[in-house]
Amino acid sequence: MGRFQVFLPTQASDHPRKERHIPRHKPALDILQHNSAAWDRQARQYCEWSRPVDAATIAAARAGDWQVRLTPGPLPAGWLPEVRGLRILCLASGGGQQAPVLAAAGAEVLVLDASAEQLARDREVAGRDGLQLETLQGDMRDLSALADARFDCVFHPISNLYVPDIRPVWRECFRVLRPGGRLLSSFYNPVVFVADRDPHYAEQGLIKPRFTLPYSDLDDLGPEELAAKRERGEALVFGHSLAQQIGGQLEAGFVLRGFHEDAQPNPRFVIDRYLPTFLATWAEKPL
Repeated sequence: MGRFQVFLPTQASDHPRKERHIPRHKPALDILQHNSAAWDRQARQYCEWSRPVDAATIAAARAGDWQVRLTPGPLPAGWLPEVRGLRILCLASGGGQQAPVLAAAGAEVLVLDASAEQLARDREVAGRDGLQLETLQGDMRDLSALADARFDCVFHPISNLYVPDIRPVWRECFRVLRPGGRLLSSFYNPVVFVADRDPHYAEQGLIKPRFTLPYSDLDDLGPEELAAKRERGEALVFGHSLAQQIGGQLEAGFVLRGFHEDAQPNPRFVIDRYLPTFLATWAEKPL
């Protein structure tokens, strides 16, 4: 676990159903370390999720005109109407985007991310615009550095595809929220993990099912495919089922208050053209 930093002014399975929460074999790598390094590289290249908001966005947030996103579109009405004075954990959402806006809007913000470079983007905005926020490098599955019932809200945009088991994420979110606190989270519709990614099929507009759910790069890619992905330094991903995503929140003790679907504005895969591939939930810790 890292330090607090405060800133002031290829083949389908023969079995149609897989019950898997962790890799079936022990990989010869540390997934957290590998994915942290992959995101460090993306952040240094200022990828889409590593481009800090500009000073005008922060000024508008200070004046009460702000928005943060779980999916490409705006948050549904009522999900986070007012943040002034709230204690918010931005979980696995570094990159200089959500956390600085929420801090400028008056929230007390801590952003946790596995990538030091992603957190550097948040510090960049904090230093530039005189914001107070905290950063913590760590694992979304282990929030042991944070006290019970510390937060009013956990804001957790799409990121849990980078860990093989998300049940600890939901349990830790439940623990660090106060009674009545809310968890706002988003994730991909798991259908995006089913199809073969061979560009030959995409060129023809075809969706060829190849994988069953839950999906794991470690278990479902062939040895050469996995080696090539690791050689390219790409993050390893895991496609969790809806039972793990939504059912896992309920098992952790949450009550579901809202559900939202959103479309991919710039389709990457053929399936994106036919159904909403972004999902978001508003879950609440009972009083």
